[in-house]
Amino acid sequence: MSLAYLVILMGGLACMALLDARFRLVFAAPGRGGRAAIVLGLGLAFFLGWDLAGIALGIFHRGENPVSTGVLLAPELPLEELVFLAFLCYLTLVLYTGTLRMLAARRERRASGVPGAPGAPTTARAPEARR
Repeated sequence: MSLAYLVILMGGLACMALLDARFRLVFAAPGRGGRAAIVLGLGLAFFLGWDLAGIALGIFHRGENPVSTGVLLAPELPLEELVFLAFLCYLTLVLYTGTLRMLAARRERRASGVPGAPGAPTTARAPEARR
């Protein structure tokens, strides 16, 4: 039994939580924690159902490997799969809200006419030709 893969997944989740807390994207955003938990739970339930359906149809199989814990939540469903699905859903939420925030900031810069902002009008003249 090895904890390597599980530790790596938990480390990824911890880093995602640090990004979330630093930029207040998902759970750390004021008034969004409850909605974020619901969306994360629904995503996790969807992908877990997908995995269980694949296992029941004989499509998904658990391969033996030296980096997994060997703990099974159901036949062919290792503990690491549940943690990976949580990581995947959380990553999607962080990327989505981060992208929305970046696009909003870009629109604000354009609207304010900040020089050098992408798409902002320029006021600089072309250099005059020397005679």
